[in-house]
Parts: sequence; structure tokens; C-alpha cells
Amino acid sequence: MCERLGLRGRILIAAEGINGTVSGPCAATEDYMRILGDDARTQGMEFKVDEAEGHAFPRMNVRLREEVVTLGLAEEDFSPAELTGEHLSPVQWREMMDQKDVVMIDARNDYEWELGHFEGALLPPVQNFRELPEWVELHRDELEGKKILTYCTGGIRCEKFSGFLLREGFKDVFQLDGGIVSYGKDPAVRGEKFAGKCYVFDERIGVEVNRTEGAMVVSHCVHCGEPCDRYVNCGWSSCNGQHFCCELCEQEVMRYCSRACGEAALVSLAAEANESD
Repeated sequence: MCERLGLRGRILIAAEGINGTVSGPCAATEDYMRILGDDARTQGMEFKVDEAEGHAFPRMNVRLREEVVTLGLAEEDFSPAELTGEHLSPVQWREMMDQKDVVMIDARNDYEWELGHFEGALLPPVQNFRELPEWVELHRDELEGKKILTYCTGGIRCEKFSGFLLREGFKDVFQLDGGIVSYGKDPAVRGEKFAGKCYVFDERIGVEVNRTEGAMVVSHCVHCGEPCDRYVNCGWSSCNGQHFCCELCEQEVMRYCSRACGEAALVSLAAEANESD
């Protein structure tokens, strides 16, 4: 269907639900939403619409997965349709952020956090989403008796994570309905108290959230240390690591994320030249 409509993007399908993002001409995306809205299996699906100048993806991919987001619970897995935290509207979220005994947990990865996050939020020091259950167990005493607020990009990861917290015995568990993306679009809050940009998994990389006078850049160029929210990939293909780099430094260091990568790239080029000789 997506190919027929000329859409590009990435869609994950599992027994527990569907999560994805597509890009295409307005008419095509409207047809996409209409078709899914008319299908009994996908009626009521929530769509978040962002305008863009062109395609945000290079191609179309649809993948079948065991889980839409991998929490890695194996036989103890559950459906968020059966158990999930209470949804808070952007206005309710903004009000609860300032209450006492609140712990706000960012359920995303560190590179997403570094581009932007809610002021006062906690980022668990884990490498991936499926390590969160272990982190929760280690910090149970710090979370007991608190109002736990979870958030992520579009709300999908929190459907599972907040449900896991409830299953583990935590009582007051809430999630930001629609995630950061919806929070930034709500005219009543205008993205207030979100610092930086929201990381998105397409060619845009980052999108604006805070539309108040309090908007700020929280990340810095890895080379000069100046405020910078330009995420680029390392110029050495064997690294390709994503890092913050201002335009001036990008020209000076040829987009390498570190001196070590620059030296390694030169060695690699020299080796290739010797082989060709």
C-alpha cells in the first residue's frame, strides 16, 4: 500500500500494535491515514502530522517484530493494551511536572537526550531500552512512594515502560500522551520547559519543541564547546559516529568526531593508496 501511494518511511508491526513514520505528498499521506482509519484492525490509530519540504526517508521499510519496542521480558511479556500508565495531556503533564514527590524519567537513549530533554528529568544510564527493567530494580528504593512520570518521543516506549512499572508494584505511574512531539504542538503549553530539540529517526534529525521565549540549545560542539545542535556523522566511515559539530569546526576537522578518527582515516587512505600502487 505504501509503495502504491509513493510513501517512504519505517513501520514496525507486532502482535501488540503498529508504530511507524512515513513521508510523502499531502494527498498520499491523507490517503494513508484514511485507509488505516477505515480498516477495522487499525481504527482509532493516532497520527501526528509534521510538515516537511520533502521526503524525510530515503526508502520504505516494513518490518515484523516480536515487540514494537523491545523491553526483552521474554515469557513475562505483556501487552500495553492490557496494562499501561495513566495518560496525561500536555497541560496535565506541565502541571504535574512541578509537584512534589515527582520523578520524571526519560525512556529514550542518551544521544536523544543530549539533543533535548525536559528540565529536571532523569535519564537512566543504560545503553538501550531493554536494560530499563534492571535499572528499575537497582533503584527501586529511590522510586518507591513517588509519582513517576515517563516520557519519550511519541509515547510508544512509555506504553510499555509505564506498564512494566505498574506490574512491578509502583502505584502512581503516568505517561505523556503522544510524547514530546504532541507536547510541542499543544498551543496551551507551547513546549514549555523542554530544553533543546526532539530527536527524530529520519533525515530531519531534530525538530523544534519549545516555542516560548525559554527555548535554548543544550548541546555543544565536541570540538570548540560552543552551543550547537547540529548532529553529523563522523567523516571516517569505519566510525560514522553521530556527534555535535558546528559548521566552522566541520570544515576545520573534516567532520571527524575526534583526532583519533582523523588519524585513523589518514592511515586507512595511505594503506589503500599503497595497495593500488
